[in-house]
Amino acid sequence: METKKRHVAFYIGSLNKGGAERVFVNLAKYFASRGYRVTMVTQYRLENEYELPPGVDRIISDITKEEEGGRMANFVRRYTKLRRIFKEIGADVVLSTIGKNNFMALCANFFLPTKVVVSVVAEPTEEYPSKAMRLLAKTLFYFADGIVMQTTDAVKFFQKSLQKKCTILKNSLNPIFVRPRYEGPRRQEIVAVGRVDQNKNHRMIIRAFEQIADRFPDSRLTIYGNGELRETLLEEICGKNLQDRIFMPGAVTDVPDRIEKAYAFVLASFTEGMPNTLLEAMSLGLACISTDCPCGGPKDIIKDGENGFLVPVDDSDALAARLAELLSDPAKADAMGRRAAKLQQDYRPDKVNREWETYFAGIVGKKWM
Repeated sequence: METKKRHVAFYIGSLNKGGAERVFVNLAKYFASRGYRVTMVTQYRLENEYELPPGVDRIISDITKEEEGGRMANFVRRYTKLRRIFKEIGADVVLSTIGKNNFMALCANFFLPTKVVVSVVAEPTEEYPSKAMRLLAKTLFYFADGIVMQTTDAVKFFQKSLQKKCTILKNSLNPIFVRPRYEGPRRQEIVAVGRVDQNKNHRMIIRAFEQIADRFPDSRLTIYGNGELRETLLEEICGKNLQDRIFMPGAVTDVPDRIEKAYAFVLASFTEGMPNTLLEAMSLGLACISTDCPCGGPKDIIKDGENGFLVPVDDSDALAARLAELLSDPAKADAMGRRAAKLQQDYRPDKVNREWETYFAGIVGKKWM
């Protein structure tokens, strides 16, 4: 008799290009390569999405236009459809992420044999912004078989009894960032990568660079990414007459090739979970500066003054001082980058993916032995 394949399912809003979505796609690829049956359940299908690898099934859980009705009716129909999907696929374990998706995954699997692991990838108070949502999270998550968190500070969002269910698991590096450190000459280019929005706070980086631009005439700043504030920031750069020193080329597909020879990397966010762009820059061996933002992802990987610098949130003066310190001392910047590159070993995809597999095996138990 043929042995039933071990079955992992994932539940997320869409596969739109973002950090959590990339993690799910990478995990799906890994488990499929290991011979697991893998199902990706998403509420929507969007245009700009990550591609799933061959062998991974995808199911759209949202209701159709014909099924739509009133607000409450739509909620009931979405829940009913999602429960039917989970019942039919019969996965051994489902991993969900981001806000209300975790609630839906838990409720749709009540009294089903599927184990449910929920994950919180951002600052918990932002992922669950209202009192009602926080109460739901701190109540419904008791029914989860596991809770995956990004940082030690994020775990503190929950009461002691729920913290026992929490496990911190890494996000693996995108394989294109796993490469030997560049050892050639570096021009004084400071880089940033990320969506150009309010939270990423690229304005702080621009203000800091403006303070040091005259002191370091060979330096330049390049910010990669698109977003609603890009045009506004470009206008501000022109207003400061720095258009020949600060560049915003938009989103690019070859990020590691673009930044691996840079002098330093900056992350200026107001909040982050575990920021992938910072992990990637450190793994390439860049000297990195990050805001010490909640929920503590940067401080979990940066030892201030050793393998990077931490500065207060929205403090452009502190950032300018740290940039000047690095630009004035290439030996210090190089040593800091070398220490940062050691992070690559802990976040290699093969190592991190095995940790996830071991974790799931512990959740499912003897059924997978």
